[in-house]
Amino acid sequence: MATLNPTQGPAAGGNSVVITGTNFTGATSVKFGTKSATFTVNSATQITATAPSGNGVVGVTVTTPGGTTSPVNYFYVPQPIKTALSNTSGPLAGATTTISGANLSTASSVSFAGVGSATPTVVNDSTLNVTAPTSATAQTVGVTVTTKGGSTNGLFFTYEAAPTTTSITPGTGPETGGTASTIVGTGLSDTTSVTYGATSAAFVVNSDTQLIAYAPAGTGTVTVNVTTPGGTDSTQTFVYAPPPG
Repeated sequence: MATLNPTQGPAAGGNSVVITGTNFTGATSVKFGTKSATFTVNSATQITATAPSGNGVVGVTVTTPGGTTSPVNYFYVPQPIKTALSNTSGPLAGATTTISGANLSTASSVSFAGVGSATPTVVNDSTLNVTAPTSATAQTVGVTVTTKGGSTNGLFFTYEAAPTTTSITPGTGPETGGTASTIVGTGLSDTTSVTYGATSAAFVVNSDTQLIAYAPAGTGTVTVNVTTPGGTDSTQTFVYAPPPG
């Protein structure tokens, strides 16, 4: 019986399939199911055929003046579909994101355009986990998934530089909290959290270079942590002034 390599390919067809067997000299036809394929007889034991378009499972046969081979199964893989990224942004060092969609089980690579490619972990036919490669600069790039069924794009991942802070004014307030401090820096527009030590603080983003944070209750001197998808800055401190007594 003849063998195929590969045994699967995209529904759109167009990929090369090597058929190995015997007595192929003088072959007159190669068919994928009912569809004829273009082919080249390499030798009496090998043919290279170009798969036509199709879907599902079809039998591949070779016809020579001596007859027709028994069909060998060839599997058409539908084109991948991706619908969402769990994380659409992350630091320049990359971040793990989950890709949701369909027809993903044969995924072999995920490309972050202009940055690089990564090998995904296939969870199931509708879910992939992948870690974005490191980017040298902050940028938004297209994400392309390649499977045995082809490639698909349409989703984007944004690399963000880590935030920086240069000042906090005022830098002191009562232990009861409530002090509104202006924090100045860069990369603040996508701030996801501000903490005074380990305690979360309410905040309002005014621009990419400024936000207002409201000190929670606390004591002593604490680090003010500003976090964005690009990372965390912890260069500022806030001093809780004890009440007189």
